[in-house]
Amino acid sequence: MTKINPGLKFFISALFLFFSFSGFGQSSKPSFKFKTIVIDAGHGGKDPGAHGAYSLEKNIALSIAKKVQVLLNQKMDDVNVIMTRSTDKFIPLNQRSEIANENNANLFISIHCNSSPEGTANAHKGVLLLVYGFHRQQEQMEALRENASIYIEKDYKKTYADYDQNNPAAFIILNTVMHKYREQSILFGKLLNKEFVENDGRKSSGVKEQGVLVLAHSAMPAVLVETGYINNPEEEQYLNSETGQDEIANSIVRAIKAYRQQISVQ
Repeated sequence: MTKINPGLKFFISALFLFFSFSGFGQSSKPSFKFKTIVIDAGHGGKDPGAHGAYSLEKNIALSIAKKVQVLLNQKMDDVNVIMTRSTDKFIPLNQRSEIANENNANLFISIHCNSSPEGTANAHKGVLLLVYGFHRQQEQMEALRENASIYIEKDYKKTYADYDQNNPAAFIILNTVMHKYREQSILFGKLLNKEFVENDGRKSSGVKEQGVLVLAHSAMPAVLVETGYINNPEEEQYLNSETGQDEIANSIVRAIKAYRQQISVQ
């Protein structure tokens, strides 16, 4: 059986999703059903992610992701919720986006914790929402931290050979297919940011565009949620508490409900 190059596979699936979403060849009012969400608990297994004084990012992300899954099943039972991982398991970044693409997800949410440089823990706090920004080549700090996970993977050079922000073909794909999803990613990010700030009283760095790899190959609206700074003692306590995790999970679900309502009337 002939193996399809990952870049070509992404191009074909992205075009299919683009024409399906835009209603190409259909009536003037194509029906759109928001029916599948993929919740991605960042890191896992041999990749612990960032760490605080006593906890690991991978464990916090998984705990929050599970709470989001439970709430969605309770409050939006008509939506299919898919987890990229439900245990402490290492999932390569390309497989995370493939799970979303293969299930024709309408929204991809990747849950993480942030971390500041050594010696600055108390100076940084709050949430950050990331969407994939293919033209923001200078803003690499957060992308490099998240993309570092690929170096743990076997044969990472071969697997991610097609990931090149400067490649003209990659630019064309992102420009024609992801433009619509980028706008909707920003919309969801702003809705979630509003929940964090207005309902939970969290400090926020807002919605930023970065070249985060786990979002780059997700052919649907996608947001990476940095839930707080795990190396800030106050935030680490909040991120590990039932209260903190419940607040974060509830904010995510409220934002999803608001997002579905808005895109359904567009």
